[in-house]
Amino acid sequence: MRVRNSEAGGARAKLIVFIVIIAIVAYIGYLYIPVTIDAYYFRDYMQNKVDLAALQSHDGVWVKDQLMKGGAEYHVPDNVVITTGQNEGRMEVRVQFTRPISTPVYTYNYEFDYTAKSATFLTK
Repeated sequence: MRVRNSEAGGARAKLIVFIVIIAIVAYIGYLYIPVTIDAYYFRDYMQNKVDLAALQSHDGVWVKDQLMKGGAEYHVPDNVVITTGQNEGRMEVRVQFTRPISTPVYTYNYEFDYTAKSATFLTK
């Protein structure tokens, strides 16, 4: 059985569409995944600093300073909002910022809003 030219062209077009879709998904992942990894590691950094502050009796200003200093490593923007305080005898810090992820067509704003609380066994 012979394959007609139009059927071969249709298969070629489907392959091109498939490759384009895969390339777009890969490009979006290439832009998005590093931002989420930075956010994950920054959450861990926040938790470490809050636990250390509770253990060594540092205040919220110390925690805020430490997060501002270390934020550059995790690509935290300068317009970050850091709120510290004590709640139920535990040290807390809340960090909020928006990090834009730009594509040629659309800019997605990654919203980071996380609160780290010291472990209860570390507080006085």
